Amino acid sequence: MPSVSEINNRLSSIDQEELYEAFQQLSPCNICPRECNADRLNGETGYCNTDDSFRISSICIHRGEEPVISGSKGICNIFFTNCNLQCKYCQNYQISFNCLNHDTERMTLAEVMYRIINILEEGIKAVGFVSPSHDVPQVKVIIKALKALGYDPAFVYNSNGYDRVEELRKLEGLVDVYLPDFKYMDEKIAEDYSDAPDYPQIALNAIKEMYRQVGAKIHLNKDGQAERGMVIRHLVLPGHAENSIKVLQEIAQKISPVIPISLMSQYYPTHHVAALQYLGRTLKKTEYQMVVDAMEKLGMYNGWIQDMDSYENYRPDFERKEHPFE
Repeated sequence: MPSVSEINNRLSSIDQEELYEAFQQLSPCNICPRECNADRLNGETGYCNTDDSFRISSICIHRGEEPVISGSKGICNIFFTNCNLQCKYCQNYQISFNCLNHDTERMTLAEVMYRIINILEEGIKAVGFVSPSHDVPQVKVIIKALKALGYDPAFVYNSNGYDRVEELRKLEGLVDVYLPDFKYMDEKIAEDYSDAPDYPQIALNAIKEMYRQVGAKIHLNKDGQAERGMVIRHLVLPGHAENSIKVLQEIAQKISPVIPISLMSQYYPTHHVAALQYLGRTLKKTEYQMVVDAMEKLGMYNGWIQDMDSYENYRPDFERKEHPFE
């Protein structure tokens, strides 16, 4: 296993200008639908409160994803700090809320490589980027640097769906598997819960582009782990089964009914929403079953559903940076 200094020496032999060309997009930054125009190269931070550094909360092995994403050994997930959506109910609020003063280490590229390679050397076959929509240049640099160092895992883009099509096009040929959320078809709910009334159309266009790039079929390696394809995630929110059904209808009618869907029942109210109507409680079985029935009526048979007690198993603690899910 090479040291950080050894990795840094190997990176120094690579064309640095080509490697970091993507960062020019941060001055001004319009890489996500917020289009803040912030000069992140010179210290401005915009909506996501993020500069041009590698602001990463955790690089860890995660075994709790969908079976085709985790495989038998898990995936090396890179959790970026902050987010271009601010969902009130976010389970990852410790690292995603932009208003918090995150104690996040600003790593060098060599340090990022060291942590990822450490995990890949354990036999992990995939690298996932979690909440990357505001850090697309960093994603591109990490992928190119890993390839330049001789590593070629499957790269998974795990986003909230609030992505610009223009930026996704720049990832074609770099990202192997897309794992987007499709949260809302109701603009009012999107505004109230995530400060993004334009989310429904933005997410639809983004997922259409992902589908154009990789299609609906999941290509698996010999261990049953995805090497190419896409899975759309949807978290059913308490009190909003109709929104969920509309999301499924939109996917079936405007993209494809055969795209694998991960229909999640794991919603758990954090203390930030404990006093709010609907969001202050867990999901009812009848609500979730309504959405499952709708999915079946739409002919959407590919994917996964969850048990109603799943909310007990998906509560990360990012104060444990190396093992937030254990």
